[in-house]
Amino acid sequence: MTHDILAIDAVVNLWTTEAHAIRPQRDAFFGGKMKVKDNTLHGVSLDEKLRRMDAAGIERAFLIATKVGPLMHKASYHIPYAMVADAVNRYPDRFYGLAGLDPTEGMDGVRQLEQAVREHGFIGAHFYPHWFELAPDHARWYPFYAKCVELDIPVQLQVGQSMIYDPAHRLRSVGRPITLDAVACDFPELKLIGIHVGIPWTEEMIAMAWKHPNVYIGTDAHAPAYWPPAFLQYINTFGQDKVIFGTDFPVLDFEKTRQQIEALQLRPIPKRKMLRDNVLRVYGLDERGNKVARQ
Repeated sequence: MTHDILAIDAVVNLWTTEAHAIRPQRDAFFGGKMKVKDNTLHGVSLDEKLRRMDAAGIERAFLIATKVGPLMHKASYHIPYAMVADAVNRYPDRFYGLAGLDPTEGMDGVRQLEQAVREHGFIGAHFYPHWFELAPDHARWYPFYAKCVELDIPVQLQVGQSMIYDPAHRLRSVGRPITLDAVACDFPELKLIGIHVGIPWTEEMIAMAWKHPNVYIGTDAHAPAYWPPAFLQYINTFGQDKVIFGTDFPVLDFEKTRQQIEALQLRPIPKRKMLRDNVLRVYGLDERGNKVARQ
């Protein structure tokens, strides 16, 4: 299928065999609940990932150096910043790095974030509130928010419910979109991207993006064929400047996701904004992917 818009995927997991080996055994979750196919489940090389992106009309991807819970817990893992930096250095015209956050690391974690941005060229931050059972408006996240403002980088965070990733370690759904309200009020300069659509509180997420100029919504992790009607209406009308495309690969397959988006029959301008223009603007990139100097 030929795509008239080259998309930019803002939420992509590093899924090489080396990265997969770091994760505690979660094949039952990804292969079961998330229905990741066998040809992807155990790892995908960077070259194969690029081949799949090309087939789906995805020009570039943001790779996450995820920090999934505090390392003191056996169910947790961190993908090293260096591993993502290596992938970006190998394909600098295709990949960008996002730095995962762990609030239990305190100021040491804040310094790691700054180093990732200043020395390794990472363009944003990312975290999962539920893996730490700390809501987005908890004080332990605030030093990271302040550093993101100072570095002029956006931060992605999962909003909506969490899953049962490990039956022995069940996590509460602390990422209600309404918790972004306090953060956006306290940090009006901070670009906040609520990823995972906010399901089952999508309308609450829309309300936050509508209220705050600095709050955006990521489309990842939930197949477009099942997006709530209110979200489709938002993308296609008054929210067309506030929504950013993502897959959360391997949770969503690149090509299947693009096919489902085409089937939505969105208006051409809102579709282009979602797939490409909005993420360039929010992350301060020009059309060639270069960081635009801060005014």
